[in-house]
Order: sequence, then structure tokens, then C-alpha cells
Amino acid sequence: MDPRVSLLKEFSRGFTHGTAKVETEQFGFPFLDRLLSDGASLEYGELTAVRLLHKYKLVNISERRMDELLQLHITKECNVCRYFDASANDVFCFNLDNNHKANNTVVLPEMNLALHTLRNCLQGLGCEPLIVASGRGYHVWCRLDEPVENSRLYGFMLRAAVQALMAFHGTAYDHQTIKFNFYPDVNIHNVVSLRLFGSDHAKNKVFSRVLTPDRLLGEAASWDYFGDFLRNKAIPPARFTAAFNALPALL
Repeated sequence: MDPRVSLLKEFSRGFTHGTAKVETEQFGFPFLDRLLSDGASLEYGELTAVRLLHKYKLVNISERRMDELLQLHITKECNVCRYFDASANDVFCFNLDNNHKANNTVVLPEMNLALHTLRNCLQGLGCEPLIVASGRGYHVWCRLDEPVENSRLYGFMLRAAVQALMAFHGTAYDHQTIKFNFYPDVNIHNVVSLRLFGSDHAKNKVFSRVLTPDRLLGEAASWDYFGDFLRNKAIPPARFTAAFNALPALL
């Protein structure tokens, strides 16, 4: 097995079992027959205007077939997106997007400020993030040693995002140009998925490179960083509890 598949399987251990959304430019009944091989079922399919991208939500995917999809993800023949567990998860993610509708592929200065502040906030709490460039923004992942109930994860992310946006106070920057989405979202966990690390973005076809405090890494270095993150950066339960309690409660 490709060692990168093993890394993605380890990262995906807590996601909804046997469920994924596949994004691809391929279509047609012969392709769908291949996609649904080994017992998988199609829950829905859709066509988007982005590069005529087809999206297929699959359920009842066998472990063998999931491994094959992850390999296709790595070789950039499709993107595999996973769904968070309905009750508790051992990963969570801030999805920071450029909210500027006229040109939504440009990373704005406000994005850099929000990302810098969020990184510092999380690191100060002992929660080392994995930051991945994603089109017009970034995915900021954190990983836990043990699953935490979704409402608690959501509350933590809300508090941390407020701290990041407070950096805009007294500056010329407009916080409304930045959009935060939270995964898992307690309201829409079953309908929204998130693309795994290790593929090209659907819009700009650029690899999801890791952003360190110093620079964007290349593809090979990003995979090395991802492996180190899995091995060494998981947050113990006591540390997460302390981090949650350290953030000011929202009114």
C-alpha cells in the first residue's frame, strides 16, 4: 500500500465509516459502474459550474474500495471528501475563505491577518494546527488523541475564531471579507464534507500545500509535514480541556 494512503487512513479514522464524496470531471454510466463497484451505493450526484465538476456522495464503501479511492485522490484523478461523525470527532477544522465575491480566488490581506492570529491563538493554547492552502483561503486542522463531543468542538472553534477576528479591531481591515466555516458543524454535519489533504483544489488545480510560519512547502515536503503532524501533534484530552477553558466564553 502507498504510505500516503496509510497516512490518510489514519487521519480519517474517526470520520463516518464507509461514506465519502468524490469530486471528479469524469462522468457517464460506465464510470458510475466502476465507482459503485464492490457494493458501494450512490446517495446523490450533482454537476457544478466549476470546471464542470461532478460530485458523487457514496455510502457503504468497503475498506478495499476506500483504499482505491484514496489512491486516486493522491494521484489527482479525483478528490475524496469525508464526512464528520454525527456525535464526536478526533479532528476539527476551521475553513477560512475569502468572502469577496467579485474575485474569490485571491487571498486578501485580511486573510493573512486572521490566519496569523488564529495560528498564534491555537499554538498559545498548546493546540498545534496543520494549515493547508485551499483555493481562496486555508484549512486549519487540529487533531485529538480521543474524540470530543461535537458541540464542545464547535464551541471551541467559535471562541477561537472570535479571538482571531478581534485582531481587526482598530485596523483598516474589514473583518467581513473573511468567512469562517467550522467542521464539524453541529447543524449540518450530515450534509457537508471536507476535502482531505493531499490533492489538487478543484478550482485552481493547485496542490493543497502546507503553510508553515515561514513559507508554503512543496508537495513532497507537505507530505512529510503531514506525516509528522499525525505522529507528533495530537492534542491530549487534558490539554484540550485546558485550552477550551482558557478561551473567553461567548455571551
